[in-house]
Amino acid sequence: MTAQAAPDKATRHTVDAFHRGRFVLVQPARGAHRAGMDAMMLGASVPSAFAGRLADFGAGAGAAGLAVLSRCAGAKAVLVERAPEMVAFAQATLAHPDNAPLAGRAEILQADVALTGTARQAAGLADNSFDFVIMNPPFNAGADRATPDELKRQAHVMEDGLFESWLRSAAAVTRPRGGVSVIARPESLPILLDALRGRFGNAELMAIHPREDAAAIRIVVRAVRGGRGKLVMRPPLVLHETGSDRFRQNTDSINNGLASLFGD
Repeated sequence: MTAQAAPDKATRHTVDAFHRGRFVLVQPARGAHRAGMDAMMLGASVPSAFAGRLADFGAGAGAAGLAVLSRCAGAKAVLVERAPEMVAFAQATLAHPDNAPLAGRAEILQADVALTGTARQAAGLADNSFDFVIMNPPFNAGADRATPDELKRQAHVMEDGLFESWLRSAAAVTRPRGGVSVIARPESLPILLDALRGRFGNAELMAIHPREDAAAIRIVVRAVRGGRGKLVMRPPLVLHETGSDRFRQNTDSINNGLASLFGD
């Protein structure tokens, strides 16, 4: 990693390569939110043949949205982010010369995805304007990630009703039969399913475990707007080989944009 021009030259930042160098992310060196495997797993939840318009809710510096563009050659993405500081990092990410092959298919929208009705539409999130929405919302309880850094708190700590408001907006902006994918902690599953009910169906759930003998640390739920099918539990993804910190081969492929999470 080498220092590059950041939104503010006084801001400490890193330039991090993803998908084996097929794109990079300009992100804060500390504080705020630094993207990693969660964003790659979320991006991998979109089918490889996807060729529509995608919204990345709470995009930060753009990791998950760019992960979709890196793997899905026909996709376009709108990186939706509320915090001005992270919008600046997303702008720096798209302006980075290493991202030139993807930047033409991406745009940035500074907006609060929790807005409703005419306020949401005025912010640029029009009804029925996307084919897929992905989201990596703040999913930690306040006591889990206490931090004096306000930007980091916003990125990590869940507000009351967050899943309800984000999925309400996702249902409004997604076209009928469009998709949504959410990554969250396992304990969020009940409220996540409640927020999906009546909006998205045909849901698929995949649990992500660090090792075969360890409890899941993340869940990814993918669903279809207006779908009527029941919830399907997919085989879990195990990250590491037994007795090792090495990623399993299929996990490494998913993490590096060579395979999709759900096998499609």
